[in-house]
Amino acid sequence: MPAHVIDSRIFRDLYGTPEMRAIFDDTHLVGCWLDVESALARAQASLGIIPEAAAEEISRRASAEAIDLDALREGTDLVGYPILPLVRQLAALCEGEAGRYVHWGATTQDIMDTANVLQLREALELFERDLGALIQLLVRKAQQYKNTVMAGRTHGQHALPVTFGFKVAVWVDELRRHAERLEQLRPRLLRCQFAGAAGTLASLGEDGWAVHQALADGLGLAPARITWHTARDGFGEFVAVCGLLAATLGKMANEVATLQGTELGEVEEPFVPGKGSSSTMPQKRNPIQCEAVIGIARLVVHKVPAMLTAMMPEHERAMGEWHVEWDLVPHTCLLTGAALRHSLAIFDDLVVNVDAMRRNLDRTEGFILAEAVMMRLAEFIGRQRAHDLVYEACLLAIQGENSLRSSLLQVPEVAAVLSEEDIDDLLDPTNYIGLAPGVVDAITNED
Repeated sequence: MPAHVIDSRIFRDLYGTPEMRAIFDDTHLVGCWLDVESALARAQASLGIIPEAAAEEISRRASAEAIDLDALREGTDLVGYPILPLVRQLAALCEGEAGRYVHWGATTQDIMDTANVLQLREALELFERDLGALIQLLVRKAQQYKNTVMAGRTHGQHALPVTFGFKVAVWVDELRRHAERLEQLRPRLLRCQFAGAAGTLASLGEDGWAVHQALADGLGLAPARITWHTARDGFGEFVAVCGLLAATLGKMANEVATLQGTELGEVEEPFVPGKGSSSTMPQKRNPIQCEAVIGIARLVVHKVPAMLTAMMPEHERAMGEWHVEWDLVPHTCLLTGAALRHSLAIFDDLVVNVDAMRRNLDRTEGFILAEAVMMRLAEFIGRQRAHDLVYEACLLAIQGENSLRSSLLQVPEVAAVLSEEDIDDLLDPTNYIGLAPGVVDAITNED
């Protein structure tokens, strides 16, 4: 029985995606290790360090399908790391003298770190594809609803009118910043690791840096300026950005789930028969996909401090901190990828109930426009006095269970400067959405 939801046949598509699982699958991981080993052999052959024929034979034999994974597991249990038993298998597969040149001058962490970078390059491509699609989807939603007035809420209460498109545009701007972060971290993350046992490349002497450069070129990675065996900020930044992205996705999903509540009913995640059903309450349409994103987001966010603690090894090699990454980095990618996929599904066919938005906007019978009235009154009597008068009118309305309009008309100082028509105009929420539509245009036209 799987010990983790990532591997569960029941839960795995809730907490991951087939594409992302394929990147971190055992066979693909072994293939990445072998890609590094074969690229290393070719790089060294190109510099005359090992025979060309040996590099060709190593590359020909470096196939994950040829590796006995059970034997590799047993060797890993014994050694504590997988590369030594992998190298022994690869060397044994090679004909002639080629096997003696496998892993020439390398250390285990060189191979594993560089392979992890190859995996993360693939994961980044999926993130960027799905995040880009989500941003474009939300841009269209923001434009579609840029004039759709709804109640803006602060501290759980009506604040001022906003538009639904404005709310979505805030998400767009935030997600774009995450896309920028993913792009900006690429040169700091996608770097080759080849530094030898203590990071000095002593095993290759004067040829060390040339091999490093050739290996990086062969894998399409940037060369590192110096070893990063114990400088884990590249992975730390990657996990932190995943945490930021997941937190935003979780916030968005929580907003949808909250607005879907019975008392509001303003938006609803896409529904198909049976989705979000309750085992005992037939009427329920639970925001189940939003709940998945909310839960996943919390899991990703909690990975960040664990990764930061793994950035504090001592001396020239980690003593256990590195092992944290082996679990944490793949899971971060799987969970973040799942959150993006769920978010795409939620917002692609999001149900927007414009009538409910207007109905909820009118529930407080004008209270949400109190600031509008105050600011107009302030032109005649000053801001503080205007605030106090509108505050008194609000108290009158609450105590007498009246509308704000009727209470305002009972305040002589208000009635002296504002007509009924003025008050009606001020209490029309469509007249007090500020710069919202224009801001939506500015945000969505950036592309």
